[in-house]
Amino acid sequence: MKARVKLVDGMMFVGESGSGHAVVMDGAPEYGGRNLGIRPMEMLLIGLGGCTAFDVVQILRKGREQVTDCDVEVTAERADTDPKVFTAIHIEYHVKGRDLAPAKVERAIELSKEKYCSASIMLGAVAKITHGWTAVDETAELEASPS
Repeated sequence: MKARVKLVDGMMFVGESGSGHAVVMDGAPEYGGRNLGIRPMEMLLIGLGGCTAFDVVQILRKGREQVTDCDVEVTAERADTDPKVFTAIHIEYHVKGRDLAPAKVERAIELSKEKYCSASIMLGAVAKITHGWTAVDETAELEASPS
C-alpha cells in the first residue's frame, strides 16, 4: 500500500491513496488551518469504522444474511498530553436486514474484532476498544407495522 500527503495551503493537505482516491485534511484556525477538511486523527477513526464495517457486512453476506444497512459509530477519548494518542475507543454497530439472526451479527463483530480488522487490532495495542451493537430485523418491523 502507498499514500501521499501534499501541503496545499496553510495547514491544508491533500492525501491521495495508492488507488487514486483523494481526501482533504485541514487544521483548526488556532493551528493555522481554515477548517476546510477532516482532521488526521478523525481519519483514523473513520478508517477504523470502515475497516470493521466492511468485515461485518462481508461476513454476514457470506453467511447468507440479508444485510440492508450497516451504520458504525466510533467515539474516542485521547490523552491530555502529547502525543495525544487514543486511550479509549467505543464502536457501536447498527445492522439492519431481512430475517437477520442476532447471533450471526454478534459473531461477525467478534470475528472482525479478533481476526480480520487490522485497524482495530493495531489501535487496540494502545487504546481500550469496546463494542456494542443492535440488530434490526426489517421483516419483523414490516409484520409489526399497522397497515
